Amino acid sequence: QVQLVESGGGSVQTGGSLTLSCSASGYMYSRYSMGWFRQAPGKEREGVAIINSDGTTDYTTSVKGRFTTYQDNAKNTLYLQMNTLKPEDSAMYFCAARIGVAGLSFNADYYTYWGRGTQVTVSS
Repeated sequence: QVQLVESGGGSVQTGGSLTLSCSASGYMYSRYSMGWFRQAPGKEREGVAIINSDGTTDYTTSVKGRFTTYQDNAKNTLYLQMNTLKPEDSAMYFCAARIGVAGLSFNADYYTYWGRGTQVTVSS
């Protein structure tokens, strides 16, 4: 069983920055994928950034060059550095884990474990 807890959300103005954290506890296999997903009211959940256990990453097109995901294995923590934020980035952000398989997929159905989310609001 894996538990994920997000933190770091908040309200910022357009162009601002935030860093989200996802603390993982429980048993983590050596092979895994972890991802950041977001969901705005009335919209489907979308994958934002994915990282594999080998450190490879992928980003959805709308955040490339602005968002960076990285992990601190010693702290069992995943981060999402978000720069140059736009109002359309406003959403609930979720951390998710896919255990035993490494693959850069944005399909939310592949991820077994989810945090409860942290809200990001970007005002114009």
